[in-house]
Amino acid sequence: MGDLSKDINSKFVNNRVKALLNILYTANWISNHQNEFFKPFGISPQQYNILRILKGAKEPLNVQVIKDRMIERAPNATRLMDKLCAKQYIERLPCEYDRRVVKIAITNKGMELLESIPNNLNKDLLKNLNEEEAEQLSNLLDKMR
Repeated sequence: MGDLSKDINSKFVNNRVKALLNILYTANWISNHQNEFFKPFGISPQQYNILRILKGAKEPLNVQVIKDRMIERAPNATRLMDKLCAKQYIERLPCEYDRRVVKIAITNKGMELLESIPNNLNKDLLKNLNEEEAEQLSNLLDKMR
C-alpha cells in the first residue's frame, strides 16, 4: 500500500495537512488512471461523463443541466460538447419556439461508443479497501465537504 510521505519524500506539519495533500495526490492519481483508460476510445473522462448523463436522461437536455450534473464541473463543458458533436456522438437540437435555447442529445453513434467501453473503469482503484472501509472513506469525504 502507498504511503504519501514516502511517495513524495516529505514530512507534514500535522495530519490535516497530510490528509489534504493526500486527497489532492489521490485525485491526480485517479485522474491519470481514467485518462489512460479512455485514451483508446478517443474521449476524455469528462466527455464520457457527458455521454453517460445524456444516456441516463433519456431525453435531450439543456447545456446548463448537463453542466450541473457533471461530476467534475468543467468550465469548458461547451468545448467538450463541441468535440463530442464533431465526432457525432451528440447533436444539438435547436428549439422550435426560442432559437436561444439548444438541447443536447446523444446519438446512436454515441450510444454505440458507450456500449463499447467496459464497465470496469474504476475496478482496481479501490481494490485495497473492503466494503466497510469504502463506506467509511465515503462518509469522511462527505463530512469534509
